[in-house]
Amino acid sequence: MPGTSELHLAVALDGAGWHPAAWREPTARPGELFTAGYWADLAREAEGGTLDFLTIEDSLGIQTADRFAGPDDRTDQVRGRLDAVLLAARIAPLTRRIGLIPTAVTTHTEPFHLSTSIATLDYVSAGRAGWRPRVSSSPHEAGHFGRREFPQLRGELLADPATASHMADLFGEAADVVQVVRLLWDSWEDDAVIRDTATGRFVDRDKLHYIDFAGRWFSVRGPSITPRPPQGQPVVASLGHGPVPYAFAARASDIVFITPASAPHARQIVAQVREAEIDTERTGPPLSVYADLTVFIDDQPGAAAARKRRLDDLDGAELGTDTAVFTGTPDELADLLADWRRAGGLDGFRLRPGALPYDLAQITRGLVPRLRRRGAFRAGYAESTLRARLGLPRPASRYERSPA
Repeated sequence: MPGTSELHLAVALDGAGWHPAAWREPTARPGELFTAGYWADLAREAEGGTLDFLTIEDSLGIQTADRFAGPDDRTDQVRGRLDAVLLAARIAPLTRRIGLIPTAVTTHTEPFHLSTSIATLDYVSAGRAGWRPRVSSSPHEAGHFGRREFPQLRGELLADPATASHMADLFGEAADVVQVVRLLWDSWEDDAVIRDTATGRFVDRDKLHYIDFAGRWFSVRGPSITPRPPQGQPVVASLGHGPVPYAFAARASDIVFITPASAPHARQIVAQVREAEIDTERTGPPLSVYADLTVFIDDQPGAAAARKRRLDDLDGAELGTDTAVFTGTPDELADLLADWRRAGGLDGFRLRPGALPYDLAQITRGLVPRLRRRGAFRAGYAESTLRARLGLPRPASRYERSPA
């Protein structure tokens, strides 16, 4: 938390890296992007750096150079991806301590299925699971399901009242999805599974509960088919770029990723997040706020900037991203993180490696040792669950009866 000495640090994994031309780097492994071994290697590298957690990107549509325009005909960028939740489940038994937070889309996806998937991930990871809910506003993605029609969005239309209402509905639906998922995680009390061979009772049926949720977009009776996860409530993280996503995070999440351009900007956004917590009457621990930053790192001064320029030339355009872009040495990045955290009131950072696996190794083997020498980052893992590492208590099931 802000004010403590330990910095929280996570990494966001996506394909060959966050630069669209990263797959053409000499150190890239484009022939392995759709293999379990590639992702397992990335996860083990991140765990070797004792990072808090890793996130895995996902969506319901194929990647595109323009998120508002829909699918394109480019063949010089990575297209296609593996399912993030299934990838996390494959990685889980190959790692021991790092948290695993896959992205899963709330729009078009049944909350019952999301609940069991993330609960199962928490079991196979022994309490290291999280989930990043994501909305889908694309009419192309809606066409995969044929149940709803969405308007075509453009950046200049986001302030239009009809568009704003549509986006508010998507985030309102997402908040209901998270609420249902959380209710289903609680629908089995912790001691519902008794495995009493003498009486032949495997479960105590009185400790399984209907949630009986009825909302605008769906109704779910429950209970879940999966017993309560080891963490009780796996960690929920969300990405926010403005007031509506901040309000969603305040209602539904444990962590929010923000995208400031500078330390003063981070301070402004954190203030907006705290205001959203008040407006939504958030209960429980305050949101942990992580700043997202796209990073290109090299030991030699100027080398990272030159590498990014070379990738920009290969792609035919300067990297376009929703985050600030860092190019520099591990020491320079350590300075920046310290400055931003001190001035912006941040809990930590989620770094997006410009090229994988190169910039991930620069984080774990270059940045992390420098942070440790400054006393700003831990030397190992002390906690076994992701909630504990983030300072979040394990909540009791809301359906648990108080002792007589």
